[in-house]
Amino acid sequence: MIPSPDKLLDFSGRAVIVTGSGSGLGRGIAARFAQARAAVVVNYRASAAGAQAVVSSIQEAGSKAIAIQADVTQKDDVERLMEGTLKAFGRLDVLVNNAGIYPVTPLLDMSETDWDTVVDTSLRSVFLCTQAAARQMIAQGEGGAIVNIASIEGKNPAPGHTHYDAAKGGVLMHTRAAAYELGWHKIRVNAVSPGLIWAEGIEQSWPDGVARWQKAAPLTRLGMPDDVADACLFLASPAARWITGANLVVDGGVLTRQAY
Repeated sequence: MIPSPDKLLDFSGRAVIVTGSGSGLGRGIAARFAQARAAVVVNYRASAAGAQAVVSSIQEAGSKAIAIQADVTQKDDVERLMEGTLKAFGRLDVLVNNAGIYPVTPLLDMSETDWDTVVDTSLRSVFLCTQAAARQMIAQGEGGAIVNIASIEGKNPAPGHTHYDAAKGGVLMHTRAAAYELGWHKIRVNAVSPGLIWAEGIEQSWPDGVARWQKAAPLTRLGMPDDVADACLFLASPAARWITGANLVVDGGVLTRQAY
């Protein structure tokens, strides 16, 4: 049965994992799912204090949340993340693969360790978490939704980001391939590709980049975490029930610009 329009974004009774949600964009995504009444697993690798702050704010607002430490580039940690989710909430309905890092390293200066660290964090984690989550969703027999946080750099490269751009390009193709294989199990897999998202202090640390972005974006501003979070809510909800293998660009229109 299709929910009425006012219930499409109601995640009551559903459990959601957001990887890398102890800070930054992931924190905003976790908070938004909680506002939609989901039970939220705040995953973190190192930011324990940040993750607990997210959990506390969600609980204070009357929703359910727990924090689980796990390095999502490691299979054993991913399995422990799934086990902790099931122990707390008894099920898993939505996975948001958000974990990632964004270092700047010129190609000719890049070490193998630089490459592996970025690709493992942004791409290997997607594979491991998608596989584990899909197995649980299949066991439940009710389907589910997986949303991968990619980037506009998966299609439009930036200098100093060879590793990051390659990883995000891989996320986009993994999304399509996983959508094909998992659709038969009623599991939808989609991606969100953000543009430049505001973070505290960015105007001071990168003023020229912010100015260039604002000039280039038809909607004239940086994105906010809620802009991306709402795209995730849509793709994970019954409102997107016939959408899988898609990439939703959330960039204020930057990619509409003429390339020459």
